Amino acid sequence: MRLDSLFWSNKYKLHQTGWDIGYASPPIISYFDQLENKNLKILIPGCGNAYEAIYLFEKGFRNIYILDFVKETLNKFEKKAPDFPKSQILHKDFFDLENQFDIIVEQTFFCALLPSQRNDYITKMKSLLNPKGKLIGVFFDINFEKSGPPFGGNEKEYRELFSPYFQIKTLEKCYNSIPPRMGNELFFIFEVN
Repeated sequence: MRLDSLFWSNKYKLHQTGWDIGYASPPIISYFDQLENKNLKILIPGCGNAYEAIYLFEKGFRNIYILDFVKETLNKFEKKAPDFPKSQILHKDFFDLENQFDIIVEQTFFCALLPSQRNDYITKMKSLLNPKGKLIGVFFDINFEKSGPPFGGNEKEYRELFSPYFQIKTLEKCYNSIPPRMGNELFFIFEVN
């Protein structure tokens, strides 16, 4: 299976976007709401419709970068958020990105990658974060019955995968998931070792 830009572009064209809840994810919003430093450099990879970026931008954060390799979603974002800096809208493959960030936001990107790419994802995330940088977001805490994407996982698996590269500050059940995902999401904060 090739999960390339054409695969994801077709998902959008066919409205097969079950991961898209139509607004910023409540667990991630709760995290954003306690951030005080509006100069933090933040990346949202595999951003799709980038609701989290719009939320941050409306709160006064200006150093936000979004990345996706589906051009149509980025074009749609530009229309929704015309004041968002064009230079911070990145149309490229995540694994080709060269930059450094204070925070990277994980929202249905990890689960969209093939499980065979998970170690590459982790090492790339670490390389994209500044010292003491944080990877934050939400993982599915469920193994799906049908083959993915999305590809599921569990807390034990995530601890084993990430702990060699990151200090696990938080990895716990979300108390504020949307109703269809309640009990099936883990909120996490991982800090670069």
